[in-house]
Amino acid sequence: MPICKTDALIVVDVQVDFCPGGNLAVPGGDEIVAIVNELVELFEKRGGLVIFSRDWHPQRHKSFRDEGGTWPPHCVQNTKGAEFHLDLLIPDSAIVVSKATDVAREAYSAFDGTGLSETLKAAGTERIFVCGLATDFCVKSTAMDARKLGYDTYVVLDASRGISEESVRASLEEMKETGIKIVKSFEIESL
Repeated sequence: MPICKTDALIVVDVQVDFCPGGNLAVPGGDEIVAIVNELVELFEKRGGLVIFSRDWHPQRHKSFRDEGGTWPPHCVQNTKGAEFHLDLLIPDSAIVVSKATDVAREAYSAFDGTGLSETLKAAGTERIFVCGLATDFCVKSTAMDARKLGYDTYVVLDASRGISEESVRASLEEMKETGIKIVKSFEIESL
């Protein structure tokens, strides 16, 4: 079934800090930009919803090592590292959701505290395609939440990158077990 107005593309966290040279770089994170842009154009052309999520941490966020968390400071609000990748195509009609904005709470999923669920429901969305960074964290969490909400959910593998091969492999298996389908970008139009 070709992409149509009941489909949504969620592009997860393709931000400067998650690309090479950033504070929490995902290996090859910038390599997905061209494929993501092709997907954005496809969804735009077919009337599908295009959503971009971004990590949008306040200073001193609990996930930062200095605050007892796991990660180095990254994607701090209004910094260069929090900006979307320079070459990422973001149409005027796209919806941007900001996550992990509460200093005391981590949020990996684009659904967590963003109002995204309500937006998708109001749009009559039936299928969700998730891609971006990182496959084994925020992409997985977003896809798992979409599936829990009852959406026919797909992760676009060649438009995503993860932290480690082992973690990505385990995450893909976990997602498949919940009914999430793993696809390549060229397969989308024939689903």
